[in-house]
Amino acid sequence: MQRLLARTAAWGGAAAALATSVGAWAQEAAEAVAATATDAAAAAAPAAAEAVVATVDKGDTAWMMTSTVLVLLMILPGLALFYGGLARTKNMLSVMTQVGAVACLAMIIWVMYGYGLAFGPEGNAYISWGKWFLAGVDASSQAATFSEGVEIPEYVFISFQMTFAAITAALVLGSMVERIKFSAVMLFTAIWLTIVYFPIAHMVWAGGGLFFEMGALDFAGGTVVHINAGVSALVAAVILGKRIGYGKEIMPPHSLTLTLVGTGLLWVGWFGFNAGSALEANGSAGLAMINTFVATAAGGLFWMLTERVNGHKGSALGFCSGIIAGLVAVTPAAGNSGPFGAIILGAVSSVICYYAVTWLKTKLKYDDALDAFGIHGVGGIVGALGTAVVFAPQFGGPGDGSKAIGEQLLIQLYAVGTTVIWAAIGTAIALYAAKLTIGLRPTEEGEREGLDLTDHGERAYNY
Repeated sequence: MQRLLARTAAWGGAAAALATSVGAWAQEAAEAVAATATDAAAAAAPAAAEAVVATVDKGDTAWMMTSTVLVLLMILPGLALFYGGLARTKNMLSVMTQVGAVACLAMIIWVMYGYGLAFGPEGNAYISWGKWFLAGVDASSQAATFSEGVEIPEYVFISFQMTFAAITAALVLGSMVERIKFSAVMLFTAIWLTIVYFPIAHMVWAGGGLFFEMGALDFAGGTVVHINAGVSALVAAVILGKRIGYGKEIMPPHSLTLTLVGTGLLWVGWFGFNAGSALEANGSAGLAMINTFVATAAGGLFWMLTERVNGHKGSALGFCSGIIAGLVAVTPAAGNSGPFGAIILGAVSSVICYYAVTWLKTKLKYDDALDAFGIHGVGGIVGALGTAVVFAPQFGGPGDGSKAIGEQLLIQLYAVGTTVIWAAIGTAIALYAAKLTIGLRPTEEGEREGLDLTDHGERAYNY
């Protein structure tokens, strides 16, 4: 009996040892299976990510198509009415025609080679031939948004950026109207877009562009559109010279009613301009939307308040000017500021632009006919530099605090300074090229008669 018990105990110990071994083997097998599954998942991840990247979002596409049409509304009839109302009666038709024709020319040049230069496929190379005449682009081509895995059709992105080129070229006209020939406008525009607008757009918005890689903040075109156009307008005003009778004759706007209508259309279209620059229908677009409301409201009110402080009545012209000043200033900060930062930015820009229009222009004695530099140039500079401040989280901005305000301000200052110099030199080259070939100004008799008849053989008003 004792032997039987001893053998039983031995068998029990062996069984226990066997169970322990089996358990260890099972655990090792489970770990091996888990490791294999992890490796398989890791190997499959890139393929899955690649599949997500190829997805076109229909909601974002619909929003971007809408935004593109809204920017077109800014040009025709928005800017045409805004500028036309500020001109004299005899030049109303001329101004509207110049705005429309310049926009059309910009669109044609954009699809020929502008898009290829500004957003070509060769990274940071500006002289890029890959997409001239939209080579390689079709209905299945896609353009990336700011979110990984979300894309829109490339044709939509091309169209959206095309409207930016069109309105920027048209903005420059504000300083030149009433004294430049239509043919000169068209030649100047073609050259200016090629050597001024396309390079700046590439620097700011293209992957590999100079300002883009530096981390410059320009959500919707403070440098690309407003500083670019404003500085170009100032150079154009100086090279062209003053209008006949400037400083001796009263040259009031002929229809502030039309200017106010144009202002409203510009404000409405600007939501496509600013909120559309998010490239998606998301929270960033929503932030740009509310900022476009409140900064603009502050701009309109503070311009009128500044008029009162300086002993004048709050005027309709001042209200319209303040609206545009607020819109210009918030453009680079649209998605880079909190709402209260945008209010401050709109208010400050409006006050500074007021003095640029009423004091600086008088002091320097240049004839910026419709104050393109005083509002777009000065307001764009204020907005671009101010974005460094309102972007910071301590001021309610969406920044993560990885850069100090001073560091970001230096980057913004570099981008602004480079844009100013580039635009000034390029504009001078474009204007002198037109001057040496076909001439810039009409005859004195033609200018006195008005460019409606001189250039187009018709009148805006037949009475």
